[in-house]
Amino acid sequence: MGVSYEDLEVGKRYVIGSHTFKRDEVVHFAEQFDPQPFHMSEAGGEASMFGGLVASGWHTCSVMMGMLVRNFLKDSTSMGSPGVDEIRWLKPTRVGDTLTMTNTVVSKRVSASRPDRGIVETQWEGHNQHGELIVVVRSKALFGLRHPGSAS
Repeated sequence: MGVSYEDLEVGKRYVIGSHTFKRDEVVHFAEQFDPQPFHMSEAGGEASMFGGLVASGWHTCSVMMGMLVRNFLKDSTSMGSPGVDEIRWLKPTRVGDTLTMTNTVVSKRVSASRPDRGIVETQWEGHNQHGELIVVVRSKALFGLRHPGSAS
């Protein structure tokens, strides 16, 4: 078994992984899910406030979710999420950017109504290859307890 509720420590920061955004994937995602001109072509990007082709913020978040599932949640006691509290896109993700994701445990508590699981609040951060903070996500997740009744 991978990570369970008991393994998650408040304040602990996990490096989840990195991803480099390629032009074709940026445009392909935009064509399907966010067809704004600055996500679709260089010309559309150059005509915008971004000055060039940029990835959709939803694409950036989707890539981060994929990294989280593959590199952290796989084989864990994760039971899903009751929701995202906040998403902030602070800078655009540009073609060629390499985004490195971290996930920090902000708080946790055992569920009062379902004591076999805990509610864990986390903050995801994505930094580009220059160390600039690009995106911040505040989220909650449910994790099963390895030994219900023994964790706080």
